[in-house]
Amino acid sequence: MSGKDLRQLVKSFWELPKPEAMMWVGKYLKSEFKRASDKAEKIKNIRDYEMRIYSQNGEDGILRAIFERMGTTNQYFVEFGVESGRECNTRRLRETGWRGLWMDAAYEGNGVKKEKVTPGNIERLLSKYRVPREPDLLSIDIDGNDYWVWEAIRHYRPRVVVIEYNAGWGPREERVAKYEADFAPDGTNNFGASLAALEKLGRKKGYVLLGCDGRGVNAFFGRKDAIEGKFEIRSEPELYRPAGYGPGAKKGGRSS
Repeated sequence: MSGKDLRQLVKSFWELPKPEAMMWVGKYLKSEFKRASDKAEKIKNIRDYEMRIYSQNGEDGILRAIFERMGTTNQYFVEFGVESGRECNTRRLRETGWRGLWMDAAYEGNGVKKEKVTPGNIERLLSKYRVPREPDLLSIDIDGNDYWVWEAIRHYRPRVVVIEYNAGWGPREERVAKYEADFAPDGTNNFGASLAALEKLGRKKGYVLLGCDGRGVNAFFGRKDAIEGKFEIRSEPELYRPAGYGPGAKKGGRSS
């Protein structure tokens, strides 16, 4: 781990309530041990590598492990739904030399482009900002219409996709909420897509489900041709994680 990562890690621990900080210290130590001990093996469980520096649920560590195993091609990311960019899945990558595109419907500045992403405009936006056809990473977090936007991406083939799923729908439920142009959370469980529905969509696009974070927020997919022989592939019900976020809390743990 770089000195900058370590300093930010310590800072983030100090900002958390003590029980949560101790949990993340434990996850960090586990992640570092796994990285040191199994470099020659297939990754069996991506949750073993969770580490939180700028992400909400340990995605920093999971993505580090995935790309250490897969390698990179252009170190280019796309993430939308980043808000200000302070806490997101790709900030650590950006600060370690990656290039990329951040978009958000409400924020602008600090490298964030103010764009409302929809199924109808996503490919135009990728073209507008000159995104390479095969970026290393795509991260989708728009709280509701994630499935429909990923489905609409036809001419870009990221090597890794991170996308939110609705863990309130069980591991064998293939469900997708209807598209709503002005979606806003209404306190019900009728939003987004189940993990089973996303796994089916990913399979059609040539992706394999690698796993989910421990809080049941994000699913991680690898493009089949890029992950061959590097991960232990298991079935979607085995990889599903139930929701670890409570009523009144944003899926990542921030208050709504």
